Amino acid sequence: MPMPVKISSTELDGVLVVEAGCAKDGRGFFSELYSKLTYEAAGFAETFVQDNLSSSKRGTLRGLHYQLEPHPMGKLVRALTGAIFDVAVDIRRGSPSFGKWVGRELTEDNRLALWVPPGFAHAFLALSDETLVLYKCTEVHTPAAERAIVFSDPAIGIEWPIPPTFVSDKDLAAPTLADAEHNFEFQKG
Repeated sequence: MPMPVKISSTELDGVLVVEAGCAKDGRGFFSELYSKLTYEAAGFAETFVQDNLSSSKRGTLRGLHYQLEPHPMGKLVRALTGAIFDVAVDIRRGSPSFGKWVGRELTEDNRLALWVPPGFAHAFLALSDETLVLYKCTEVHTPAAERAIVFSDPAIGIEWPIPPTFVSDKDLAAPTLADAEHNFEFQKG
Protein backbone atom coordinates (compact mmCIF):
# COMPACT_ATOMS: atom_id res chain seq x y z
CA MET A 1 0.00 0.00 0.00
CA PRO A 2 1.46 3.40 -0.96
CA MET A 3 2.43 5.75 1.83
CA PRO A 4 0.81 9.20 1.76
CA VAL A 5 2.79 12.27 0.77
CA LYS A 6 1.89 15.80 1.87
CA ILE A 7 2.74 18.69 -0.46
CA SER A 8 2.55 22.28 0.80
CA SER A 9 3.13 25.60 -0.93
CA THR A 10 5.70 28.16 0.23
CA GLU A 11 5.99 31.93 -0.03
CA LEU A 12 7.24 31.54 -3.62
CA ASP A 13 4.83 30.17 -6.21
CA GLY A 14 6.12 26.84 -7.49
CA VAL A 15 8.50 26.07 -4.62
CA LEU A 16 7.00 23.29 -2.52
CA VAL A 17 7.64 21.52 0.78
CA VAL A 18 7.19 17.75 0.48
CA GLU A 19 6.64 15.49 3.48
CA ALA A 20 6.91 11.79 2.73
CA GLY A 21 4.81 9.31 4.64
CA CYS A 22 6.48 7.47 7.49
CA ALA A 23 5.60 4.35 9.48
CA LYS A 24 7.25 4.06 12.91
CA ASP A 25 7.45 1.17 15.34
CA GLY A 26 9.83 -0.25 17.91
CA ARG A 27 12.38 -1.13 15.23
CA GLY A 28 12.61 2.41 13.86
CA PHE A 29 10.82 3.76 10.81
CA PHE A 30 10.15 3.12 7.13
CA SER A 31 9.50 5.87 4.60
CA GLU A 32 9.01 5.97 0.84
CA LEU A 33 11.16 8.94 -0.13
CA TYR A 34 9.79 8.91 -3.64
CA SER A 35 7.05 6.94 -5.36
CA LYS A 36 5.95 8.10 -8.79
CA LEU A 37 2.37 6.90 -8.23
CA THR A 38 2.01 8.47 -4.78
CA TYR A 39 3.51 11.78 -5.87
CA GLU A 40 1.32 11.91 -8.99
CA ALA A 41 -1.76 11.22 -6.84
CA ALA A 42 -0.75 14.22 -4.70
CA GLY A 43 -0.50 16.44 -7.80
CA PHE A 44 3.28 16.30 -8.32
CA ALA A 45 4.13 14.87 -11.73
CA GLU A 46 7.79 15.75 -12.37
CA THR A 47 10.06 13.25 -14.12
CA PHE A 48 13.44 12.68 -12.51
CA VAL A 49 16.46 11.59 -14.55
CA GLN A 50 19.37 11.88 -12.12
CA ASP A 51 20.00 11.52 -8.37
CA ASN A 52 22.85 13.40 -6.70
CA LEU A 53 24.32 12.79 -3.24
CA SER A 54 26.64 15.20 -1.47
CA SER A 55 28.43 15.06 1.85
CA SER A 56 29.15 18.29 3.70
CA LYS A 57 30.47 19.40 7.04
CA ARG A 58 28.92 22.15 9.16
CA GLY A 59 29.28 25.56 7.52
CA THR A 60 29.60 24.24 3.95
CA LEU A 61 27.60 26.31 1.50
CA ARG A 62 26.84 25.02 -2.00
CA GLY A 63 25.17 27.40 -4.46
CA LEU A 64 23.32 29.39 -5.68
CA HIS A 65 23.26 27.08 -8.73
CA TYR A 66 21.02 26.64 -11.77
CA GLN A 67 21.16 25.52 -15.40
CA LEU A 68 20.09 27.68 -18.34
CA GLU A 69 17.40 26.79 -20.85
CA PRO A 70 17.26 24.45 -22.73
CA HIS A 71 18.67 22.36 -19.86
CA PRO A 72 16.79 23.70 -16.80
CA MET A 73 17.05 21.51 -13.74
CA GLY A 74 14.39 21.13 -11.07
CA LYS A 75 15.55 19.58 -7.80
CA LEU A 76 13.77 17.71 -5.02
CA VAL A 77 16.18 18.15 -2.09
CA ARG A 78 16.32 16.37 1.28
CA ALA A 79 18.83 15.81 4.08
CA LEU A 80 19.35 12.09 4.67
CA THR A 81 21.59 12.72 7.67
CA GLY A 82 22.26 15.93 9.56
CA ALA A 83 20.55 19.19 8.69
CA ILE A 84 20.65 21.89 6.01
CA PHE A 85 19.15 25.29 5.40
CA ASP A 86 17.84 24.92 1.85
CA VAL A 87 17.15 28.00 -0.30
CA ALA A 88 15.42 28.76 -3.60
CA VAL A 89 15.67 32.15 -5.35
CA ASP A 90 13.24 33.15 -8.11
CA ILE A 91 15.22 34.17 -11.21
CA ARG A 92 12.34 34.19 -13.73
CA ARG A 93 12.16 37.51 -15.56
CA GLY A 94 8.74 39.12 -15.16
CA SER A 95 7.90 37.13 -12.03
CA PRO A 96 6.18 39.04 -9.23
CA SER A 97 8.69 37.39 -6.88
CA PHE A 98 11.83 37.90 -9.01
CA GLY A 99 14.90 38.05 -6.75
CA LYS A 100 12.97 36.85 -3.69
CA TRP A 101 14.06 33.81 -1.71
CA VAL A 102 12.54 31.14 0.48
CA GLY A 103 14.41 28.87 2.88
CA ARG A 104 13.55 25.81 4.93
CA GLU A 105 15.45 23.69 7.40
CA LEU A 106 15.56 20.12 6.15
CA THR A 107 16.73 17.51 8.65
CA GLU A 108 16.99 13.77 9.00
CA ASP A 109 14.41 14.08 11.79
CA ASN A 110 11.74 16.18 10.03
CA ARG A 111 12.22 14.23 6.76
CA LEU A 112 11.04 17.22 4.72
CA ALA A 113 12.09 17.87 1.14
CA LEU A 114 12.07 21.11 -0.83
CA TRP A 115 11.02 21.18 -4.49
CA VAL A 116 13.06 23.81 -6.35
CA PRO A 117 11.61 24.07 -9.87
CA PRO A 118 13.42 25.22 -13.00
CA GLY A 119 13.70 29.01 -13.03
CA PHE A 120 14.98 29.13 -9.47
CA ALA A 121 18.57 29.22 -8.22
CA HIS A 122 19.31 26.73 -5.43
CA ALA A 123 21.73 26.65 -2.50
CA PHE A 124 22.08 24.89 0.80
CA LEU A 125 24.10 25.44 3.95
CA ALA A 126 25.07 22.42 6.08
CA LEU A 127 24.03 23.00 9.70
CA SER A 128 25.65 19.87 11.11
CA ASP A 129 28.69 17.70 10.49
CA GLU A 130 28.34 14.58 8.39
CA THR A 131 25.40 15.93 6.44
CA LEU A 132 24.27 13.86 3.48
CA VAL A 133 22.01 15.59 0.96
CA LEU A 134 20.08 13.76 -1.76
CA TYR A 135 18.59 15.65 -4.64
CA LYS A 136 16.52 14.16 -7.40
CA CYS A 137 16.95 16.14 -10.63
CA THR A 138 14.73 16.65 -13.67
CA GLU A 139 17.71 17.20 -16.00
CA VAL A 140 21.19 15.75 -16.24
CA HIS A 141 24.14 17.87 -15.23
CA THR A 142 25.10 19.95 -18.28
CA PRO A 143 28.34 21.87 -17.62
CA ALA A 144 27.84 24.26 -20.57
CA ALA A 145 24.47 25.36 -19.10
CA GLU A 146 25.66 25.57 -15.47
CA ARG A 147 25.54 29.03 -13.85
CA ALA A 148 25.67 30.50 -10.35
CA ILE A 149 24.82 33.61 -8.35
CA VAL A 150 26.87 34.61 -5.34
CA PHE A 151 25.19 33.44 -2.12
CA SER A 152 25.88 36.76 -0.37
CA ASP A 153 24.21 39.04 -2.95
CA PRO A 154 22.84 41.93 -0.85
CA ALA A 155 20.04 42.53 -3.38
CA ILE A 156 18.68 39.06 -2.56
CA GLY A 157 19.49 39.28 1.16
CA ILE A 158 19.39 35.64 2.21
CA GLU A 159 19.43 35.33 5.99
CA TRP A 160 21.72 32.34 6.55
CA PRO A 161 21.21 30.83 10.05
CA ILE A 162 24.97 30.37 10.59
CA PRO A 163 27.91 31.99 8.80
CA PRO A 164 29.05 30.02 5.75
CA THR A 165 32.65 28.94 6.41
CA PHE A 166 33.39 26.53 3.55
CA VAL A 167 32.52 27.85 0.08
CA SER A 168 34.14 26.83 -3.20
CA ASP A 169 36.22 29.39 -5.08
CA LYS A 170 33.79 29.03 -7.97
CA ASP A 171 30.80 29.94 -5.76
CA LEU A 172 32.70 32.84 -4.14
CA ALA A 173 33.48 34.26 -7.59
CA ALA A 174 29.89 33.97 -8.88
CA PRO A 175 28.23 37.22 -10.03
CA THR A 176 25.34 38.99 -8.36
CA LEU A 177 21.83 38.42 -9.69
CA ALA A 178 22.01 41.76 -11.52
CA ASP A 179 25.10 40.58 -13.42
CA ALA A 180 24.26 36.88 -13.79
CA GLU A 181 23.22 35.22 -17.03
CA HIS A 182 19.74 33.72 -16.76
CA ASN A 183 17.15 33.05 -19.44
CA PHE A 184 13.99 32.10 -17.58
CA GLU A 185 10.70 33.86 -18.26
CA PHE A 186 7.77 33.86 -15.87
CA GLN A 187 4.73 32.04 -17.26
CA LYS A 188 1.37 32.91 -15.68
CA GLY A 189 -0.83 30.00 -14.69
